[in-house]
Amino acid sequence: MNNSVSNTARLLGAGLRALLVLTLVTGVLYPLVVTGIAQGLFHDNANGSEIKADGRVVGSSLIGQAYNLPLKEGEETPAPDLKWFQGRPQNGLGTSSVNTQYQLILSGATNRSGDNEELVQWVKDAKAAVVKDNSTGTFKVKPSQVPADAVTSSGSGLDPDISPQYADLQVHRVAEKNGLSAAEVQKLVDEHTEGRTLGFTGEPRVNVLELNIALKELTAKS
Repeated sequence: MNNSVSNTARLLGAGLRALLVLTLVTGVLYPLVVTGIAQGLFHDNANGSEIKADGRVVGSSLIGQAYNLPLKEGEETPAPDLKWFQGRPQNGLGTSSVNTQYQLILSGATNRSGDNEELVQWVKDAKAAVVKDNSTGTFKVKPSQVPADAVTSSGSGLDPDISPQYADLQVHRVAEKNGLSAAEVQKLVDEHTEGRTLGFTGEPRVNVLELNIALKELTAKS
């Protein structure tokens, strides 16, 4: 009986020591090593790919933002502030109340098929809005000029980038709203256009937040 109790005690002791060692290694040492490597080699990524402006963090290069006017009484969805470059529709294509503010908790696709009547109508309405919003006294947008990303949301609804074609389409409107020349604004777009990753992955893109920060700096100088 005493031997049995003694063996049980030894087994429990060995099990407890193993638990403590594994907890220390996997719960403390390993996370510290991984965190240290991430901070040392991939500092920007490890901290959320932060974007700073005026000395403070204003967003992430991985998450889109809305650039809207204050919500007016009776409105369900705020109107876009047209002095800024606009991103992709936020998971609802304009008329839906879903994820209209790039809310992370509501990230997701619309889950409608390409021939869904409601989706088709959303795209038509979004295209008409893009044509109207981006046409100026000297520059008229044709429906055929509107790229797909201007009227469709991404799978997550949080895409931070737009195509160079969509950015180019907004140049004249942004220039007019900010009292700048189209050439000045086009230069900003060109400077913030990124090519395919590694030269072959993905598509050329423009980060909307970074572009709008540059626009704000340009208007401050004018």
